[in-house]
Amino acid sequence: MRRDGKWATMDDVAKRAGVGAITVSRALRTPDKVSDKTRERILRAVDEIGYVLDETAGALSSKRSRTVCAIISTLEQSIFSSTIDGLTNGLSPSGMQLFLGTAQYNLETEENLVKALLGRRPDAVILTSSMHTPITRQRLKASGLPVFELWELPEDPIYAAVGFSNRKASFDITKHLFETCRQNIAFIRVNNIHENRGLSRMKGYMEAIAPHQSPRLVELSPRSGAHAADYGAEGLAQILTQWPNTGAIVCANDSIALGVWCEAMRRGIAIPSDIALTGFGDFEPAGSSALGLTTVHIDGFKMGQITADLINGFYACEAQIDKATDIGYKIVKRHSA
Repeated sequence: MRRDGKWATMDDVAKRAGVGAITVSRALRTPDKVSDKTRERILRAVDEIGYVLDETAGALSSKRSRTVCAIISTLEQSIFSSTIDGLTNGLSPSGMQLFLGTAQYNLETEENLVKALLGRRPDAVILTSSMHTPITRQRLKASGLPVFELWELPEDPIYAAVGFSNRKASFDITKHLFETCRQNIAFIRVNNIHENRGLSRMKGYMEAIAPHQSPRLVELSPRSGAHAADYGAEGLAQILTQWPNTGAIVCANDSIALGVWCEAMRRGIAIPSDIALTGFGDFEPAGSSALGLTTVHIDGFKMGQITADLINGFYACEAQIDKATDIGYKIVKRHSA
């Protein structure tokens, strides 16, 4: 934008480069139709005046904005970063750009974001949650766009889902603890009413322990300024007070598990000899070279890449898209359990 408050135009570039506006358009949209010398002069003029190609006219004629809007549950943790990388990697070759918003696990915030982003006429919408207000669902269904819900496999997706069974994954990692002769197993999660994954993981834990013991549940209320590790420390304190003979703890995510581990160290409790510990997500510090946390590994990059491929396939009019694409998960067994 120039100092007079107006965007630089294609005519401005043409005057600076000493060519016609049509030549500028060709150089930017179909560069193979312009000589190297002319194209270089035009690109130099573009850089000098800060021109940005106006895509709105092309979007109006083609009815394609070539943008994909993703509303991420949170950017506080790195859990969704690999999915964003996979999306970007998969969309870039087709010239599509990814725009991000964050809902902070708040359905009203998501509703407002969806309204604002639909006004930009994206080619697709991506959500990392399957919980939405009725208005959000109505707007997205009425848009006719391909809408993908990630990290879960809801029974009734708006359009399609790419994810895995959080319940089954939690069942399997809890079952692993029993198979290693652990008893009196507890579970910690943050009880966020706008988030399904933690609840599904708790249900998986409860199914796994049903033949062996009564539930030992710590469901912590979310509070402003608190981080997942804070909840882990608080959760361990509650478990030790209520059930001092606890032999293992299943955490709804790795960050909570990190908080449990730090609090255990402060109290002189050894992991895993005193209490075994598991997480969920396989974030970077969980690896064998750091914590050595037994956890559930999710291939977030693959999830993003598959979603990008489905979006590209939708606009290439390829085969019918499945309602649910299950990418699976892997139980990673390390030192902590």
